[in-house]
Amino acid sequence: MTEEPEADVDNLPIDVESISGITDDVLKMELSTSTREDIDFKTTRVIGLVSLLLAEELGANDDDEVMDLFRQAYKLLDLTNRPGRQTPSFTAFFFMRDVANLTRRLTWVYVERNGGTPQ
Repeated sequence: MTEEPEADVDNLPIDVESISGITDDVLKMELSTSTREDIDFKTTRVIGLVSLLLAEELGANDDDEVMDLFRQAYKLLDLTNRPGRQTPSFTAFFFMRDVANLTRRLTWVYVERNGGTPQ
């Protein structure tokens, strides 16, 4: 029996197509037809994507605009800035959209640094 080599998770490429699809879905949501459960679920997904992108070498140390995106991301990821259970749904909705927009911008930087075009 031949053993498969273990995948090095840290070296797997970012799935730009999936990220684009998820952010598209989030940005197409409407406040009037979204449940708080949906908002919270999608927020968790895009927060995970932002965290994934922040772990990539995107040139923040050499590019002031990218560093600004990183600062915005860390501010959004700070637990004290995230909506809680008592936060009104509209506030949670717009937080989710902010995270999705920032995820999209970081994805564009990732694509620009690694070749290719964003979806």
